[in-house]
Amino acid sequence: MILAAGGTALWYSTRATGAVSLVLLTMSFLMGIPTLLSTATERMPRIVVLLLHRNVSLLVLIFLSIHITTAVVDGFVTIRWIDAIVPFGGVYRPIWLGLGAVALDLLLAVILTSLVRARIGYQTWRYVHLTTYAIWPIAFVHGLGTGSDTRYPWMWWVSGACAFTVLAAVIWRLVAKPPATREARNTAIALVIVVPLLIGAWLMRGPLQPGWQRTHHVLVSGGTTGP
Repeated sequence: MILAAGGTALWYSTRATGAVSLVLLTMSFLMGIPTLLSTATERMPRIVVLLLHRNVSLLVLIFLSIHITTAVVDGFVTIRWIDAIVPFGGVYRPIWLGLGAVALDLLLAVILTSLVRARIGYQTWRYVHLTTYAIWPIAFVHGLGTGSDTRYPWMWWVSGACAFTVLAAVIWRLVAKPPATREARNTAIALVIVVPLLIGAWLMRGPLQPGWQRTHHVLVSGGTTGP
């Protein structure tokens, strides 16, 4: 079944652009961390880092657009255009596909508010921008829950490298510039510990189990079993 799904160029494109989007999202996340901006040098001034951050974020949108388009147009599974924006309304793996829609909606909100930052004010922009800390893990779970490559070694290398990089960057951020209040610091520390543990436990009991992809929320056009 997996080979049948991967036999088309569109399906390969969907899988490839999903993996590339995760890598680019990781890069964008790193470049947006204030601690990184404060370490700018003469060779890599702050404005260059900011421009790279913006351009990589736009690349994320481009690859996500291709990712969504190929998934919908391919037609092997039942995915509608609206499923990319409205979460949890689809028939194909609604939970994991819905998380992808949530991540996309948050990403669009971050990018749009960044474009009109001067009009909406710094505080509003900052509150919206804080959702970037939620976008990455949501997108990460979406990819592993929806993708047919979750158990392949190459995907483990890509996902593992991205996860380690993001976790290290968040820890660096908390150490170099901790939140102002004790409650915020304790909450941040708890999330850094709990979220990776929850994702790891879910992987062990979910996508890494044999046959998981064929038994969890798989409804495709024609009524056959999905990838």
